[in-house]
Amino acid sequence: MPDRPATPEKRTLDKDLDKFTYVEDATYHVARRLVAPGIGLIFLGLAMVFAGIYVLDLPRATLIFAAVALAGYMAMNIGAKDVANNVGAAVGARAITMTQALVMAAVFEILGAMIAGGPVINTISTHIVDTNRIISIGKLAWLMMAALLAAALWINFATWLKAPVSTTHTIVGAVVGAGAAAVGPELVNWNILAAISAGWVVTPFLGGAIAAGILFFIETFIIYRDDKIAAARYWIPILIGLMAGAFAGYLVVQLEPKDAIPPLLNLAIGIGVGLIAWLVARPLVAAQSAGLENKNSSLRKLFRLPLICSAALMSFAHGANDVANAIGPLAAIVRDIGLGGSLGVVAEATTQRAPFWVVMIGACGISVGVLLYGPRLIRLLGEQITKLNPMRAYCVAVSAALTVIVAAWFGFPVSSTHIAVGAVFGVGFFREWSTSRSRRRLDYMRKRAEAAGIPWHEPDNADERNPDEAYRRRLVRRSHFMTIIAAWAITVPVAALLAAAVYWVMVALFI
Repeated sequence: MPDRPATPEKRTLDKDLDKFTYVEDATYHVARRLVAPGIGLIFLGLAMVFAGIYVLDLPRATLIFAAVALAGYMAMNIGAKDVANNVGAAVGARAITMTQALVMAAVFEILGAMIAGGPVINTISTHIVDTNRIISIGKLAWLMMAALLAAALWINFATWLKAPVSTTHTIVGAVVGAGAAAVGPELVNWNILAAISAGWVVTPFLGGAIAAGILFFIETFIIYRDDKIAAARYWIPILIGLMAGAFAGYLVVQLEPKDAIPPLLNLAIGIGVGLIAWLVARPLVAAQSAGLENKNSSLRKLFRLPLICSAALMSFAHGANDVANAIGPLAAIVRDIGLGGSLGVVAEATTQRAPFWVVMIGACGISVGVLLYGPRLIRLLGEQITKLNPMRAYCVAVSAALTVIVAAWFGFPVSSTHIAVGAVFGVGFFREWSTSRSRRRLDYMRKRAEAAGIPWHEPDNADERNPDEAYRRRLVRRSHFMTIIAAWAITVPVAALLAAAVYWVMVALFI
């Protein structure tokens, strides 16, 4: 029998080797997708080990460990979900790189949570439900545990549906539902809940109004000026100084003991910091403006510096407000179990401030979520936000940051995402008005036409005669507004019902 040719054997061997190569490539592809979840699990394990230093000898330490895992998971979701709102504009405008944006967001999220997160944490942990009326030790812990679990479930489900829900709305609704299930509707502080709900309605409109006002100022004093570069060289350092001064005054109020610094001294500190920031920004802006043409595209370059500052400010504000969504219930659990334990270091939890280690877990969790899952969302939102251009994105970021900071100052848990969206709507609606009715814009266009020797005819209001054309030229999609309203209306009752169900299941299984 003749020998078989060697060629088929070689081909067969090559095919087998190719299969191994394909398997290796597929394994690498799958494993790469598991890196981020793996690091997240490692963080949760480290968070529980860190918590064990403080609560290991408490009688219900196991419950705290479970709550720490859920709170850390919530914090990572918050960081991953909302980081694009904070720094996406700066990345999309190429003001900073992706790595710089992630590091900046992580650092300022931690600072915001550690320095200014206390008032909102107290609201979530003690003011939504009347914790003084829960006499049984451990009942408040199970209540908040149910709220955490229900909020995590709803956020994951809504993310899968790509629904624009708010983590703040979710956790508030979950605490209300679990509290009503544990003791009854009379446990809920309905006056506090009404004030929080009013804030949810008012703050997006407030953010939109502030953003529109800032854009009006920029268009009036910079964009529609004959010498745009000179106007920008004058006003941009002033805008940076105002941001720095207001932020410094806010930090002084947060860091000082209550009423330790007189208001006039606080005002003087803010003015001093603002002047220093103005002096530092002047040469930087002047250097950036050298050789630039008198065009709007040049203004986009000059607004990179204030856009970076506003992105950092927004990250700080987000950390100050949204950290409570993750660790507010955890602080209440530690406080409840600490009252029944003998561990001296938990005594801090029985006061009105959350323990340092609890806030640290939430702050680090948000930053881990930023670093692990931020790039994909930043690229997506950055590409969308740059259509606003850096000037309008700056208006959105400053408006949202100021609104969130004021709300956090008074302890109101608000949705930073909805405020940012409200600011976007404000900018969009103002642009619609400015495009068709702004006399300053029409005068500016007339001067440009006359300078170029082009006959000028003021546009008539043809949109009123052609509704279809008017709809096409709208700069804001009204359907998005209705989607956000629907998400806001659904999230709170659904989270409340889910939390109540989770609490009853926990009672049946473990209590």
